[in-house]
Parts: sequence; structure tokens; C-alpha cells
Amino acid sequence: MPEKDYPTSLPGAPLSTPAASRPAAAIAHIAARTAWLLLLCGTGASAATITTTVGGIDGELKLAALAGLDLNQYAGREVSAAQARRLYERAPAQIAAALEPYGYYDAKVSGDLKETPQGWTATINVTTGDPVSVTTLDLKLDGEARQLKSVRSALRAFEPKLGQPMNHAAYERGKAVIQAALFADGFLDAKLKTHRVEVSRSDHKAAISLAWEPGQRYRIGKTSYEGAQFPVEFLLRYQPWNEGDFYTQDQLLALQQRLNDADYFSIVDVNPDIENAADGVVPIKVTLAPAKRSIYTGGIFVGTDTGFGVRGGLDRRWMNRRGHKLKSEVIVAQRLKTASALYQIPLPGPDNRSLNYGINYRDENTKTTRSKITTLVASETRQWMGFTRNLGLHFQTGDFEIGDRKEVAFRGNSTILYPEAALTRKRADDPLFVRRGYSLSLLARAAAEGVLSDTNFVQLRGDVKWIRALQPRQRLILRGSVGTSWVDKFDVLPPDLRFFAGGDRSIRGYAYQTVGPERIVDPTKAPVVIGGKHLIAASAEYEYYFRSKWGIATFVDAGDAFSGTKFHPKIGTGIGLRWRSPVGMLRFDLGVPLREPKDGVQIHLVIGPDL
Repeated sequence: MPEKDYPTSLPGAPLSTPAASRPAAAIAHIAARTAWLLLLCGTGASAATITTTVGGIDGELKLAALAGLDLNQYAGREVSAAQARRLYERAPAQIAAALEPYGYYDAKVSGDLKETPQGWTATINVTTGDPVSVTTLDLKLDGEARQLKSVRSALRAFEPKLGQPMNHAAYERGKAVIQAALFADGFLDAKLKTHRVEVSRSDHKAAISLAWEPGQRYRIGKTSYEGAQFPVEFLLRYQPWNEGDFYTQDQLLALQQRLNDADYFSIVDVNPDIENAADGVVPIKVTLAPAKRSIYTGGIFVGTDTGFGVRGGLDRRWMNRRGHKLKSEVIVAQRLKTASALYQIPLPGPDNRSLNYGINYRDENTKTTRSKITTLVASETRQWMGFTRNLGLHFQTGDFEIGDRKEVAFRGNSTILYPEAALTRKRADDPLFVRRGYSLSLLARAAAEGVLSDTNFVQLRGDVKWIRALQPRQRLILRGSVGTSWVDKFDVLPPDLRFFAGGDRSIRGYAYQTVGPERIVDPTKAPVVIGGKHLIAASAEYEYYFRSKWGIATFVDAGDAFSGTKFHPKIGTGIGLRWRSPVGMLRFDLGVPLREPKDGVQIHLVIGPDL
């Protein structure tokens, strides 16, 4: 029996619908339908509109029936009485033909056509009958190809399965998925040598028989690079394969992702050179185009903790042919001034390693602290077990004050040299508006007195944020922070190495850095917050978006910065407004404290990404 991709009737199986399924009959059917449409378009009797109602089926079956129904194509158009009758007479055959690809070969159609003062009304009722179900499913694929995970998954996922209706669209998709899996794993010559579907309408049975000839599995040949501003030796370090490895599309996608992440190129195109594949070896062709070398950034911003400010920066994507990078930024705000520069030496490879050397100056003036700190950093960054790992050495020196300007708890000058290890991980389905994602950050640092440090200390900290969309217009955001320190001389520890709570990223019912251990400087005045050795904070937030870009939020934050074992959580709650602006998410919150109120209602304004 010849191979076909369309159903055939077994000998002796009667046809139960007017729609033909053999090629010649199908061509005649289309030609006749075209002739009828031309005839209908040329009829010139008195006209009225026609309305069609189809019952007895719903979902995709109803959509398919309406799509194949000429009556539906004339909805709202004027037709003559002769046209309406002819269109109606053709409806049973058209609906029967439309339902066959879904396995329904015995559909019965009834109804009536009425003329009303408003026009013609066609009412059609469909009885689908029993579907033709798959009773035999034979998928043949031998050898190494069948053992590969992706191919096995494609074979298991093939539809229609045994017992399911003979859905022709699912059948075509299933074939395509298996063929794609074979190609993706290096079987570039794979062919479908048997593809047969046999349908017995009288028994409502279908038999599917498919057999692939995978051919040899190709290996990766020479990789060529075109259009890059770097030598080939540098680019080869990004390759996740060696010449001679088995070809897989995942490897090509990995290279494309690495080159995109390197931020050197405006175009990255990685493809197998199929035309020049031979003897089981396929070359790889990489086409690149340089990105803009220097990026200048600048803008105005506002934050409750920092006040109004401006920022400007320069990002030099590559400094030389070895791909070195330079980033610099200056921020001038009401309560914060910073200047920073970072020189980065990428070391491409499987772990995306880089060496970083930076300098940062920070002048911060908050309600509780003032500090002018300079920091030198040397670090190594790489991908490690799904995290971004940063191991560095920090040298920090500067002056600071703790307390408000009238009631200074103490002034100091500190110098601290400390190693730091940090692990970060971030996952998001959409970086601009996360519906499913999280971030995790773990940090450890330590210093030894006498080794360019004024005190011994060890500090650990962890932060986590979790976001889930409950419904298309709703989000739940959970956040938590925990930290602890062991320190010999707490008074010489600068503010940025102490724990404070309060502010737009902490307890929103309290002002920035106003929650923590206190010290009495003047018995006649309020005590001064000096920061603590430990931190525990958590937050729960619910958002509802009444428009695509606008939403409202309610939240509860709790936590405390403390020393010793005196943990007294402060609780803040409130409401907020959310706007998905062109420059990022804007959050406007009103928070109030539920315990030990200090400053009444707190206004918090933040612009930035969710994670």
C-alpha cells in the first residue's frame, strides 16, 4: 500500500460524509467550491443579510466548523434568496469536511433556513458521532538516536496517543517535534521513510505507522568567526565545545548566549554550515558585529532614602583586543554622593570568570549617620553551581559620625581590611515585570585586628526575595533578611558595616536607618540610634493591577536591628501605588508604624527593577 500523510479508507469501509478525502476528490471538491463562490458573487437578485448559528459543538470544533463554512464568511453581507439557499445547501458537506481533521468522520448536520424582516437566519445543528480513535501506534526509530534523552521525550510526547481521537494537527506536530529532536542532537540526515495513517470509518479506528532512518550522527568541525573586533584566540575561549564533539543545538545556543552576555557585539549569529557538512562533520559559522564601544548614561532620580539626585556614567565595553572593560559612575543626591570606577578583565570559559579592580568613594548623610568612606576592591567573579560567586579583598578607610547633628553618639576614623565572599542567584521570567522569580544573596566577611584593621570582626548576611503572580492582575511579594556579627570593638565599626532597619527596602513604617540599638547621649533628649550587631526583617506585599500599567499594593513589614538577645520587632504597614513606567517600576508607598511610632506616616518612592 503506498505511503500517505492523509487518511485512507480500508477496503470495504463505506464513506459516511460527502467530504472526500482522496487527492483527486479533494481537488474536485475545492474546484466545485470555488465555482459556487464565483457564481454566488455574480448573482444580482434582491438582497438581505444572513445570520448563522451553529449548535451541538463548541470549543475548537465549533471554531473549525465556522472557519470552513461559507455561510459564516457572508455574515453581515447582503445576499439574494438564491445565494442564501445555495450557501445553506453546501453547509453539511463543509462542516463534515472541517471536522474530519479532529477525528469525526460521521458528523450529521441538520437545521433550517428562514427569512425574517431582518434578513436570513440559518440555524445548523451538528451531531458529531463517535470519533475515529487511534488503535495502533507504531513509532520506529532504532540505534543510538532512540537512546538520547531529547528524542525519547519527543517520542513519549507524540500525539495522538492510543485511545485518543485521530487529530491530524497533533499528528503533524508530533512528527515535526521528533524530526527537530533528531536534528538538534546531530542527526542532520534523519529521514522519515514511513509515514502512513489508515482510517476505518466503519469501525472508527485509525492506525498510525511512522519510521525514521536517523543516519549518522554528526560531529562539530572547524568553527569560523566573522566580523569580530577581537582575535580568534580570544573568541575560542567562549566555546563550550571542542572540535570533534557531537553536534547539538544546545551547544550552539550556549555559545550564542555567552557571546551576548559578554556585551561586545550588536549581532551574534551562530549556525551550522550544513552546505559544507561532509563525512559526518559539520562546520560552525559565527557571524558577529561590534556593539557601540562607549555607552554614556545619565539621568535624574529620586528615592526616599537618598532624596533627589542626578547620576552619570561611562561604560567602556572594551578597552583593548583582550576585551578588558571599564565602568565608572558619579551620583550626586541630597543625602548621598558617590564616585566609583571598576576595571574588569574577562577570562572567558565555562564559568564566565573575570578579575575586577575598583575604587569607590561614598559620602552619605542620613538622619542617624554621616560618613565619608573610600574603598579599594580586588575580586574574582565566576559562575559556580548556579550562583554568581564573588571572592574579594576590601580595604576601607574614612571618617564617620553616629547620631544626629545635635546629638552625636561618637565620632570615629576606621581602617579595615577584610576578605569577602558573596553568592548571588536571580531567576525571573521577565526582568521588567516579574511574574515568577526570586533572588537570593549570601555574604560573609571578616577582619583581623592588626592586619590593617582596627578591630576583629566576622559578619554573615542573607537576603531573599520571592515573587509570584497569583492571577494575571495580582502578585504576591515576600522578602526576608537576616544578619549577624561578632565584633570586638563595635565603636570603631563604620556605619556601612553595622545593621540598621527602616526605610523603603526594610520596614516602611519607619524612616531610613531609624530602627536599631540606641544610646543616650543627653538624658533630656531622645536617644540616638547607633546600629546593631544583628538583623532580622521580613515583608509580605500584595499587588493588584487595575490597568495594564497601574496597580495598588498593601504590605506588612516587620523586623529589628539589635545587639545581644534583645529582639523587639517593629511592624509597619501601609498602602502603595505601582506604575510600570518606561524607565522601570515606580513604587510610591505610605507606611505607618504599628508599634512605638516615631515619625508618623512615612512616604517612600523608589524606581527600579523588581529583583
